[in-house]
Amino acid sequence: MSIFRPFKGFRPQKDKVDKVASRPYDVLNSAEAREEVKGNPHSFLHVVKPEIDLPEGINLYSQEVYDKAKENLQKLIDEGMFFQDDKPYYYIYAQTMNGKTQYGLVGCSGVEDYMNGIIKKHELTRPDKEEDRMNHVRNTNVNAEPVFFTYRDNDKIDAIVNEVIKDLPEYDFTTDDGFGHHFWIVKNQDDIEQIQNIFAEEIEYQYVADGHHRTAAAALVGNERRKNNPNHTGDEEYNFFMSVLFPASQLTIIDYNRVVKDLNGLSEEEFIEKLKNSFDIEEKGTEEYKPCCLHNFSMYLGGKWYALTAKEGTYKEDDPIGVLDVTILTNEVLDPLLDIKDLRRSKRIDFVGGIRGLGELKRRVDSGEMKVAFALFPVTMDQLMDIADNDLIMPPKVTWFEPKLRSGLVFHSLD
Repeated sequence: MSIFRPFKGFRPQKDKVDKVASRPYDVLNSAEAREEVKGNPHSFLHVVKPEIDLPEGINLYSQEVYDKAKENLQKLIDEGMFFQDDKPYYYIYAQTMNGKTQYGLVGCSGVEDYMNGIIKKHELTRPDKEEDRMNHVRNTNVNAEPVFFTYRDNDKIDAIVNEVIKDLPEYDFTTDDGFGHHFWIVKNQDDIEQIQNIFAEEIEYQYVADGHHRTAAAALVGNERRKNNPNHTGDEEYNFFMSVLFPASQLTIIDYNRVVKDLNGLSEEEFIEKLKNSFDIEEKGTEEYKPCCLHNFSMYLGGKWYALTAKEGTYKEDDPIGVLDVTILTNEVLDPLLDIKDLRRSKRIDFVGGIRGLGELKRRVDSGEMKVAFALFPVTMDQLMDIADNDLIMPPKVTWFEPKLRSGLVFHSLD
């Protein structure tokens, strides 16, 4: 079973939380982050994207950047923007989007669980991105941002959460995107012990939903410290890293779509004709078409929308990876017709989160930047966990979760 324990969180002062809380480091580039923090010296972006306080063009992986992260974090603490709770607590972090609220438990997962496979992954990580986040942890000595995990629903945990949220939240604010963020502290000692015991006795696995690189970095730095400490006991804070765990039934995966620069020398007519070998095609005209179900795709080409339905034989129902629509698109279109062999490295393909809508696909094709766009039906949480349970790896850019976790509501010290 799995490790999930309370910790003494560092948290912002209640009247400052809306100034401190920021979007996570990986949803903004440096220029966007510089713009976002104008007039706000207390934004947590100064910690998770510290290059914004250094000259433009600086190497994002230079020691100077990580030193600046440490300096900015200490400055926020020294200015009284953050304080540390005097006892280990769990926290509840809820997010509201489009009238739906999801409730996550904030605590610390175990480095040991990551190393032994209790924490299940479904994506590959890139060594350079891992090293970047590891250097951030090494230099700041904190898990600045939580990782986004899920677990199979448990009625006992739901009951505790439902009781705690009857009280007024400690933090409660709405961000510019219209999403609500609500935060409670689980202070009752019986509740704390129950939660820890339920995970230890009943929750077999924790699943990475979003944040594979942050997860790997946090666990690997913890493992480094275990190896380098001759007096290691297993109870040190570096053995644990901050996570937010949501019950799987509350999460929704949004589609993650593809746009391609060219048709690999084919005319539009030739391309459509070749698609007919693998898909039943229905022209939809100028009205946006959204995929209706698994194995149904939307394509935008030449100012028109098309519905593509994969024919039998293009997917394998008994193969957790082979049944995915991203696999069908790669095997039947991107590889054989458009000669895109490596989704991670090809410069001819880009990926668009479904939160941007079909209009973004149309815009990028109509602008001439891209030639064709494909919208996919999103994978399900059951598919994600099935793949992770089988120790398989999803193709790149499959899952998109919204809303994103805000950074700066709480962080975890490795000391």
